[in-house]
Amino acid sequence: MPQAPATKAPSRRQARRLLQQDVGRTQLLDAAEEVFGRKGFHETTLKEVAELAEFSVGSVYSFFESKDDLFRQIFLRRGAEFMPAMQALLDDTGAEPVAQLHALIDFQIGFFRSHPHFGRLYLRYSNATMLSADREIDVAMRERYEEAMRLQAALVERGQRARRIRPGDPEVLARLFSGLMAAYQALDPAVVSDDPHAGERLALDELHDIVEHAFVVR
Repeated sequence: MPQAPATKAPSRRQARRLLQQDVGRTQLLDAAEEVFGRKGFHETTLKEVAELAEFSVGSVYSFFESKDDLFRQIFLRRGAEFMPAMQALLDDTGAEPVAQLHALIDFQIGFFRSHPHFGRLYLRYSNATMLSADREIDVAMRERYEEAMRLQAALVERGQRARRIRPGDPEVLARLFSGLMAAYQALDPAVVSDDPHAGERLALDELHDIVEHAFVVR
């Protein structure tokens, strides 16, 4: 049987060019995340994003097709980080469900605190009831949202079988849990405040306590 021709390794020059492209794309996404998060989609211009990233406006188009594409890629990038991490956290179906529920709180709150500009952007545009099937960004966000709800509902079901999580429709309970997370994040100074010294309005331990009382069978 003839062997497939070996794939030629990129030259050092090609490798450097690919690395530069990756760095440039990341810099633009970081800048876009910050400006879009601060001003919103309609008030942001590509000129502002380019200047913050120290690029020309024209060079933006070598990485992204349009402002809409740049906006969409922000969500796809963070979604590609968030969803596998959430999946990994919940993959152990033999783990104690209540412990996983509390780990999920720490993960979700911690993710937005690690990426506050994205957190602001997500809170501004993530209302699932307002997403439209006619816009690519909304389709992408809805797919991520539905997958997150599926994972959370599966956790609720495991907890119900173990008689550790309250009875009720798992999908409804999963969405109620997400509502609590979103409400906390919307007022979390670590995400929405420009004051680096702003303290928590509600301690994270108290959020854990609220979830415990709302969802856990005692």
